[in-house]
Amino acid sequence: MATVAETLLSPQSWPASLWVLLLTGLATLAVQVCWRPALPKNAPKWWKEGDWPVLGALRFYSQRADFYREAISHSPSGNFSFYVGKKQLIGLSGPEARKAFFDSRDLSLSEGFAELSTGGPAADRTMDNFSAFFNRNLIAMLKKENFVKNLDLMAGDTRKACEALAAAPPSKADPAWKVTNPFDSLYQVVYQLTMRTVGANDIAEDPELLRKTLSMFERFEKYNSTLKIVFPWFPAPGHLLRIYNGTRLAMVFQKLIDRRTKTGKKGNDALQYLIDQGAGIRDIITFQIGALFAGQINSGINAAWVQVHLARNPEWLARVRDEVDAAVARHRLEESQTPAEVLSTLTVDDWESEFPLIDLCLRESIRITLPGTAFRKNVSGRDIPIGSTGEVIPAGAFAAYWPDEVHLDENLYPDPLRFDPGRYFENRAEDKKAHHGYLGWGSGRHPCLGMKFAKLEMAFITAYFVVMFDFELSDKDGNLSTKAPRPVCRNQKQAEKPKEPIYLRYKPRAP
Repeated sequence: MATVAETLLSPQSWPASLWVLLLTGLATLAVQVCWRPALPKNAPKWWKEGDWPVLGALRFYSQRADFYREAISHSPSGNFSFYVGKKQLIGLSGPEARKAFFDSRDLSLSEGFAELSTGGPAADRTMDNFSAFFNRNLIAMLKKENFVKNLDLMAGDTRKACEALAAAPPSKADPAWKVTNPFDSLYQVVYQLTMRTVGANDIAEDPELLRKTLSMFERFEKYNSTLKIVFPWFPAPGHLLRIYNGTRLAMVFQKLIDRRTKTGKKGNDALQYLIDQGAGIRDIITFQIGALFAGQINSGINAAWVQVHLARNPEWLARVRDEVDAAVARHRLEESQTPAEVLSTLTVDDWESEFPLIDLCLRESIRITLPGTAFRKNVSGRDIPIGSTGEVIPAGAFAAYWPDEVHLDENLYPDPLRFDPGRYFENRAEDKKAHHGYLGWGSGRHPCLGMKFAKLEMAFITAYFVVMFDFELSDKDGNLSTKAPRPVCRNQKQAEKPKEPIYLRYKPRAP
């Protein structure tokens, strides 16, 4: 044994065969690490700016909008190719490419998201089965009859959250006003409503457990690793932290399942529905995290942005308030009923029909605050033509589309960063000027499954908030602020809470 060790520690004495074996292994490893599949000749031109050997275009993950904008400007067709690790990506732009992206049956949303957003493994039959399982159960949970069943609870949750805001201590600057960061307080309301609808009532009704699981989810969502996307086999630290927080969240649901099994007491919620369907803990927790991703991040952030936009636009705040006041007046049965009490009597049909302006405010907020890109994967086994450009999305490659290309197009949306829900009135219909001209609720073959629920959440939160409070922008101490919040950074990979906190000061609305 000592002789072998001494030989290994003395490379000058190694036989030639050992050197050949070592160098061959290193060369093979280098080829495996550095080799990339070649792009076909009819793929869009390779945008090589910022392309790192082995790693690929890391700028796509750090400065996405700038990367995309520059690549488009240097492409004759507006489409371009690039690499992320070994993955081939096709950046698409323009009407024909947009139609191919959103209408093709051969471009998979779930597989594109799994590999390019989370560093998940390449799709296989297990993933296909889970995707079908997820969609089937989410659609079942978001049926109207479930909204009807949960309506009193969801409206009650929202009203109690607003009453808790009303009971908060006064601001430092002026005791007549109280202060909140809506990206915390209203974000939590959305989490509670989402948990109520696609999660567990045990969590929705326990303030401590609600905060605890929200923290776990936010940490899970935060620890996204670009390195894991480039090298799916690498145990990236961020990915390990992601697994850790996912496991913590799974343990919470496992305890709830064990308690129900032990006591024989069934819940009347989505968790019980999954248990009764025979789903295992792995599918349950994966479903819960997927449903939270689908229902929490964009909805939670826009619930706050809508109120911020209204605070900055008194004309639209007055119009929304008039709409809510009119609904309250139509449904008031007794003079003694407060506006909040009247809202609590509305039916699902009332919530869906009485607040069209709130719906337009949400629509406009999403258009302005939705950064990042959408992904698909070509799973057809053949090249997919990009309209009549003569270019293709190669078999097995990924397609990316940048919503800002249409959402911030001045030809469609004049002064595109200005909050103006009137863009969607029939006499203007700016979103109808181009095919797939609005992408906030998905488009084509992949409309948002949770759109009705998200709109219902927004109607709850905005109606209760504007009917119960006067509010305006402020600093954290409650001093009136005339400073415009920093615009959403277009280089973000997805919707995020503002890095500079935004505050609203509010007080009970005069009768």
